[in-house]
Formats: sequence, C-alpha cells, structure tokens
Amino acid sequence: MTTEIRVPQLPESVADATLVAWHKKPGDAVKRDENLADLETDKVVLEVPAPFNGVLRELKVQMGASVKSGEVLALIEEGAASAPSSPATSAGAKGQGEGADSNKLSPSVRRLVEENKLDPAGIPASGRDGRITKSDVVDYLDKKQAPPPAAAKPAPAPPAPAARPGARAERRVTMTRLRQRIAQRMVEAQSTQALLTSFNEVDLTAVQELRARYKDRFEKERGAKLGFMSFFVKASIEALKKFPVVNASVDGGDIVYHDFYDIGVAVSTDRGLMVPVVRDADAKSFADIEKQIGAYAAKAREGTIGIEDLTGGTFTITNGGVFGSLMSTPIVNAPQSAILGMHKIQERPMVANGQIAARPMMYLALTYDHRIIDGREAVQFLVTVKESLEDPGRMLLGI
Repeated sequence: MTTEIRVPQLPESVADATLVAWHKKPGDAVKRDENLADLETDKVVLEVPAPFNGVLRELKVQMGASVKSGEVLALIEEGAASAPSSPATSAGAKGQGEGADSNKLSPSVRRLVEENKLDPAGIPASGRDGRITKSDVVDYLDKKQAPPPAAAKPAPAPPAPAARPGARAERRVTMTRLRQRIAQRMVEAQSTQALLTSFNEVDLTAVQELRARYKDRFEKERGAKLGFMSFFVKASIEALKKFPVVNASVDGGDIVYHDFYDIGVAVSTDRGLMVPVVRDADAKSFADIEKQIGAYAAKAREGTIGIEDLTGGTFTITNGGVFGSLMSTPIVNAPQSAILGMHKIQERPMVANGQIAARPMMYLALTYDHRIIDGREAVQFLVTVKESLEDPGRMLLGI
C-alpha cells in the first residue's frame, strides 16, 4: 500500500516552511520514525518522520521549495522492506553514513556529516545524552585533515603566484528563513516602537562570592551548575514586580499588563539568535531556572527545540558578555516592551567605603519602548536590578 507523506501541521503563526534537505532518495528503505526530510520555518527546523517501515517511492517536492501544512512531500510504500536498511540503501539523498546514532543528529549536524561523507559512529560525541554537536564534527574534520608529522623537513614549496592586481572575490548566500525573520523583526521593532536605552553598572562581588561558596554543593544537591543567569532572572523579576509597565506590551490603543513572568533568555546558535522562554519564572527556584535554561540552550544548538519553546514571553534577557561585549544597546523582542542586556564582567577600580579597590563590574543596558515606559521607570528598574544583585539576600527576603 502506498501512502502520502505530508507536511505536518505548522504552528498557527507560521504560514509556510522551506524544504532544506532530503535524507532519503527514491528506492531507499526507511524505518519507522526515521527522519526523511528537514523543514525550516521562521523559528525552528522540523523533522518529517516515516510513519512505518517501507520504501520511499517518489519525491513530490524538491529541496529549496516552499511548502504549506498538509502538502504532499513524498510517497512511501508500506512493508516493502522487512529487513533493516543496509548501508548501501540507507545512505540518504546526500550519501549520509549510517552510524549508530545517525538518526539522532540535529539538522545542522546532519547536513555537515552528509556534505563531508562522514560516518557518525566514528565521531566522538560531547553533547547531551551522547549526541554529536556541530563543534564535534568540526573538531573531527580538523584532526582528519591535519597533515601527519613529517619524518624530515619537506622541501620549501614554490612561491604562490602573485594575485592579479585589483582582483577581488565576493560570495552571495541566500539568508536562511530564521535569519530573514530575525531581520524582519529587528526592522519592525525599530520602526514601530520608540526605542531608548538606559545604562547602569553593577558590582558583582556579592554574587561571585555566593557562587564560589556554594557552587559545588549546589551542583551536587540540585543537579545544576549555579550560573549568573538565574541571579539576573530573579533580579529582573523583582524589578518587574515593582515596575509592571516594563512587563507590559502595547496592543493598538491599549496597554496589556501581564501578571505573570515568562522570561525569554537569548541563546546564540549557528542558525542565529533564538529566545526560548522560561515560563512562570517567579515560581521557579534558582536550580529550576538553571536547568531549564541549560536544556533550552542544548536543544537550540542541536536544532531540536520546539516552536512552543520560543513563543510568548513578557520580558527578555540577553548576554553579550559571553562574546566579550562591554556595552551595547539591545533591540526589544516585539511585542515585548523592554529587554535587559548583560555584558562582560571586568575588574575596574571603584571607591568602596572610602577606599579604591578592584571590583568585578558589569554594565547593564535596558532598551525600552518609550511610548509606555518613562525614563524614570526605566532608570528605577535598573537600580532595582542593581540593588538585588549587589545584595542577593534581598531576593531571598523579598525586600
């Protein structure tokens, strides 16, 4: 019996998707739940699993085509292959190696493996649950391509021909759907909101001392590393409770106040910036926040994050400090009205108790929609964040 493989139901906010890769070709044997194709939407990459064991008979859509929910992608014949696929028949449309965990590869990793004709079973994995990450593949390629040590000093290579004067090269690469969507949202935010950024700085001595004192015990008892982000999430919630308009959004002529705290945490991936949401963060412990952020970051980088993880959010935190940024003006993640920017921790001479001492300082930036948030509220919001971080006991006592 021949069955149609269709585009799965796309989320309500997603109109269409792009078929970016086929992992099987006509005539290939497939196994139930094996990924047949990757569909890239504005936010995530979706996989199209095989509904049963069989043989892929025909592809109805070529790579690069735009598809909609329910559209026929391929035809599969059930029960035509009773034995497991052999390496010769399961190589995929691009010659993917059939390693032990080849079906668990994220789309970006799978494409890199296929393009370089690698066997996933031979690549050391460092990802969660033994998954292969993109950096694992890159490291493997670097080692594979590195020349062996020479027994004797090789003869000097002839000089390369001189470049033709004035010769220049350029490359044109189509933006991914995610990058196009990011570009669109950034332009929309700046053209529809009155964005302004206020700055402050925070002394992280107390937070660093607290982490140094309890990080080993915290990780042992809570099963998560005690990072900085949970402190910033908790400090932001304290400030949002005092200044609820920063947690609000504009809807036409109305201001929508959110009496809950769904905090977006920006995560950088090889496909672009993603913002998974920690929902009801005010009700979560430091350990719960650290665990959820870590899980989201791993899923985002592996390409397995779901669109439901990225939707919603009332306020966003982004950390440019991990890349060395000392100061920046982040752009609001519309329809939210504000975003907090963290930056690099750098020791600077500060006056404390009449004495000059080196302190671990960080610049904070709050970009906000000036249509509903006044400068006074933005500045006091930052001061509240600063006070909570400089005296973490405030967050535990709620003062």
